[in-house]
Amino acid sequence: MPDTAASKRFTVPIGPQHPALKEPGHFEFTVDGEIVTNAYVRLGYAHRGIEKAAESRNWVQNLYLLERVCGICSHIHGFAYSLAVERLANIEAPPRAQAIRVIVAELERIHSHLLWMGVSAHEAGFDTLFMYSWRDRETIMDVLEGLTGNRVNYSANVLGGVKFDVTPTQADIIRKGLTFLEERTKHYLDVIMHDTMFLQRTRGIGVMTRSQAEVMGALGPTARASNVQRDLRVEAPYAAYKDFPVQMVLDTRGDLEARFEVRINELFESYRLINQILDNLPEGELNVRVPRRIPAGEMIVRLEAPRGEVFYFIKSNGTDKLERLKVRTPTICNMTSVVRLSVGHQLADVPMILAGIDPCFSCNDRTVQIRQADGGAQPNGLSSLMSWEELRQYAIRKYEAR
Repeated sequence: MPDTAASKRFTVPIGPQHPALKEPGHFEFTVDGEIVTNAYVRLGYAHRGIEKAAESRNWVQNLYLLERVCGICSHIHGFAYSLAVERLANIEAPPRAQAIRVIVAELERIHSHLLWMGVSAHEAGFDTLFMYSWRDRETIMDVLEGLTGNRVNYSANVLGGVKFDVTPTQADIIRKGLTFLEERTKHYLDVIMHDTMFLQRTRGIGVMTRSQAEVMGALGPTARASNVQRDLRVEAPYAAYKDFPVQMVLDTRGDLEARFEVRINELFESYRLINQILDNLPEGELNVRVPRRIPAGEMIVRLEAPRGEVFYFIKSNGTDKLERLKVRTPTICNMTSVVRLSVGHQLADVPMILAGIDPCFSCNDRTVQIRQADGGAQPNGLSSLMSWEELRQYAIRKYEAR
């Protein structure tokens, strides 16, 4: 083959099933030697039709369904859904319930950030940091299990409040766990700031300026590492954040090192906030009554998930079931930065750039619509747009035919 520029370019496919990916996603990187010249991503492999499934379940059943959008940030989805339904019903959860919701949300943030740090360290080949951070992550999972009874899908919310209280004994256990984790987090911050090998994989890699972050719509710690002041807990405080303000963590460098430091410094802020709430936990009831039929209307709720803004739109038609649900999670917004920032870097830097946004493909993939190309009826007498039951039967026949 002639030694031309075109002959040196290759397209490297990664996924959708790949040992380096914890969830299925398909990436294609065009490389010239070791340098990435073009990047492409296709999402949608983990969809489970949750938005469509929610239309056939009542308001209470959907609370448990939506907590399973994501296993890492399940509470924030139940939190957002509950808040949207309560606003439609024109009710407000008691102050004590709102404080407990925030406690669980910050515990979940700690869990998410520690899990992300381990995965990112693994992508960098730093398996010692991976194992240590995941070992310490068990501390927060034990705290969540003692508080809610579950280690993954905490099921803390009910419509109108929460289903459990925080006793003085549980508060002491939480404080003890946070004290241990705070010391360990100081060690991790020292490691990522001074370990020579780790800095080679993060410093000056994937730099995203503030203007780039704003144009690409980056969210959460990914945006704050580029000095974008975007945190809904501060911009539009909700629940107990109104009474317990959050101090936003920012960085101006915009590279992978900054994204690591922002997330780890956010852990210290979560420790401080949880202790402050525990010391000033309001007295009162844990929930209020919510009607079985929610008044007709539309509602939008935005909350700050560990990865950034999560957006819920709910439409009620006045019955015991919702008419339409739309969820937008931060991964789809932050994924743009991965595609853009990979170009110009070495192929070996791509896994770290991807891990830098803390992606969650299951959070991102929720719904699919199946239509005929000509807009006509589907085979077997199905309608043009499948209902949940038609989609289920279609899937059963498809797998039975294999």
